[in-house]
Amino acid sequence: MRRSVWISAVVLALFAALVPGGSAQAAPERRAVPLPLERLFDNVAVSDDARPAEADLDGSGASLSAQDLTAAGWTPGRALTVQGARLTWPDRQPGEPDNVRAAGQDVRVTGRGDALAFLVAGTAGADVAGAGSVLYADGTRSAYRLTAPDWRTGPLATKAVALPHINTSDGQLTERARLYVMTVPIAAGRAVVSVRLPRASGMHVFAVSLRAPATGWTGSWASATGGRPTVGPWTDRTLRLVVHTSVGGPRVRLRFDNTFAAGPVRIGAATVAVQQSGAAATATPVRVRFGGAAGVEIPAGAQAYSDPLGFVVPADANLLVSFHLPGTVPAAPLHRLAQQRSYVSGPGDHTAEAAGSAYPTVLTSWPLLTGVDVGGGPGSVVLLGDSITDGDKSTTDANRRWPNVLATRLLNQSVVPHYGVLNQGISGNRVVSDRYPGDGVSTDTAGVSALHRFDRDVLAQTSARTAVVFEGINDARWGTTAEQVIAGLREIADRGHARGLRMLAATILPCEGEAQCTAVADAERVEINAWIRGAGVYDGVLDFDAVVRDPARPSRMLPAYDSGDHLHPGDTGLAALAESVDLRTLVP
Repeated sequence: MRRSVWISAVVLALFAALVPGGSAQAAPERRAVPLPLERLFDNVAVSDDARPAEADLDGSGASLSAQDLTAAGWTPGRALTVQGARLTWPDRQPGEPDNVRAAGQDVRVTGRGDALAFLVAGTAGADVAGAGSVLYADGTRSAYRLTAPDWRTGPLATKAVALPHINTSDGQLTERARLYVMTVPIAAGRAVVSVRLPRASGMHVFAVSLRAPATGWTGSWASATGGRPTVGPWTDRTLRLVVHTSVGGPRVRLRFDNTFAAGPVRIGAATVAVQQSGAAATATPVRVRFGGAAGVEIPAGAQAYSDPLGFVVPADANLLVSFHLPGTVPAAPLHRLAQQRSYVSGPGDHTAEAAGSAYPTVLTSWPLLTGVDVGGGPGSVVLLGDSITDGDKSTTDANRRWPNVLATRLLNQSVVPHYGVLNQGISGNRVVSDRYPGDGVSTDTAGVSALHRFDRDVLAQTSARTAVVFEGINDARWGTTAEQVIAGLREIADRGHARGLRMLAATILPCEGEAQCTAVADAERVEINAWIRGAGVYDGVLDFDAVVRDPARPSRMLPAYDSGDHLHPGDTGLAALAESVDLRTLVP
């Protein structure tokens, strides 16, 4: 019997050697059946402060504090929405496995989306990156590259949350621990069945999900968070914010962001109404709900969307968004330069009141509220910019920012779709450098760099179709070289294209006469503009420089367009920018 088996083996071996290519046929790859991520947890990251040795995130005995996570609102099993993606903090107690060390595991992730979101941290002392893949229901795959910034040294500007301590077996360190939400592109609309993690030593994955597409929604209004300064403090106060829509629709939902925060914030109730004048509404404000509840607690670094509400939102009109803060809020993430008066009430929940008498205090910023979406529509154009896009020096309460004028132009024509226009300008913002470090209470509200806020302020915006990048003058005025700005603009274009966005760039305006607009700064500006016009990296160019410059002296703005500070156009100049846009260039 043994001799027969031996002879059969020899014959098979000879046959394999004689058949062309026989020996080159590799066995099909065998992979384990994809499992939910929590079934693959193989590392303990979280310890109780009283028992720090029960966790070892980094292989050196250091871990996250369970008490710090609770104080931030990141409790076991809690759903967190960050950058439009819904992720769940592991439903594990301190000392239990709560994350996966990425090593090529196949994870069950099902559904459709426009991006894949990971809650991650690196523990290699520097960024950890690796390649993974997505398996679709039709059998095809797409590759992605995931980067996990280091949990102790990574940039605070892009973190989802920072915790104040690190636990070690030798005691607690007063050092900021970071967790990150990173998104990567996928084949939009294709059904996903699993995700293969990278093979990357030191990459820890706590959660993964698909970011659901905002089907049936168009962004009508948005603002970008520029920092987290002290406010009030507000205790048992109602904020009534005035915002101006671009497009209208039969339904509405609101978005609140607790970006950069150290702790959760509670919204007790919220309403929406059309403004009559000041803080007064045309009719009784209508309540919105959050997961069926009247209010919501938003964890540090997270956001909350209201439930869809059947409410007719008029186009090109002012809304009143009112929300009650029942607790004490001493600092809040906000957009500082609203160019619009909003209102703060006396004590109590006044969200449902149509009259404005309960709102004696004027507010000139937009805290917490970051988006108003309407039902239907073709999607949105996102304008990423600095103070010129923000509307600095435009007339307060008049909605004469160039994005407002562009939105009105879109409404009053029938050649291209009536896109929503989302103003993501931040006064003082730069392409390359962070003005606000991204963590802590700060008096600087010029935001993290365009590079660091691009994912949140462009890619995660509702139904974004096209983005216009109009930044760089603040970099040039404060010593950043043209080469550095160009590298940043190139990276932004590449990241937008990877997500399927149409990417447009606007040339930088002249500003001779302003103190920081030296001849050296102007030379950098001219070099950046030459690259924007000629490199072909963007899908189109809005030549705003050519619109407003003085032909007799190209380094300065025409006096008719100058607000008087030589840096910002006034109402007439801002209108000229918007009127110069060929609306057909906005169409993907």
